[in-house]
Amino acid sequence: MAADSPVPLASSADMQTGQFADLVRDYSINALDQLMIESTRQCEGIAGRRLAPFTGVPESHRATGIDPDELSGGTDMPMSLQGTVGASYTSALGASGSDLVRHCWLNEFAPRYPEMWTYANLSVTIFQSYGGSQSLAPAQLIGAEPDSGHVWFQLGTFLPPGSLIRMVYDGGYTTVPADLGRASKLQAAVLALGEIDPAGTQFGHDPGALRKQVEDILCNYQRS
Repeated sequence: MAADSPVPLASSADMQTGQFADLVRDYSINALDQLMIESTRQCEGIAGRRLAPFTGVPESHRATGIDPDELSGGTDMPMSLQGTVGASYTSALGASGSDLVRHCWLNEFAPRYPEMWTYANLSVTIFQSYGGSQSLAPAQLIGAEPDSGHVWFQLGTFLPPGSLIRMVYDGGYTTVPADLGRASKLQAAVLALGEIDPAGTQFGHDPGALRKQVEDILCNYQRS
């Protein structure tokens, strides 16, 4: 079985400095690295979303909803010269009057600090409900947008409502916000205390108070 090995929100070196160094002084390098991984995953569990950089996350979506501004009824709406010269808006949709889905939203995006979030290697395959499939090239997509996960399919993409959209992508905070790093250290301290000092008397740290600080930070990253 492959090991779970994300880039942690706070490193072992971060934990070995500052107020929690006493808690981890007897941990081996490997044990401390594993502690920081577990802390990262628990922070993600509390927030209910991915935070650390991830690779190859698969998602599936059902193509639903059409923006009224993109309905093909606007048959007299011209395209720009940079678009399709001489073609109407309906013709550009490429569906002979059928209205197609243009938007999808990835599950994982930056709830805060989108400038620190990075997407990469987005691949999209569309499966029509009546048969057939299409893999989309990056040039056929706009996005994904870090602040919302919005992916916009360009005109001419044949995406009928009800189609299955399969997506695979990389993403996450490639620069970790400082408050997330602190939450990870606090959560690691909670885990360490649970292992070496469950009563919370030996080191003078209150696990309940530390856990409350973690939750106070991560509530700003939870899904609304």
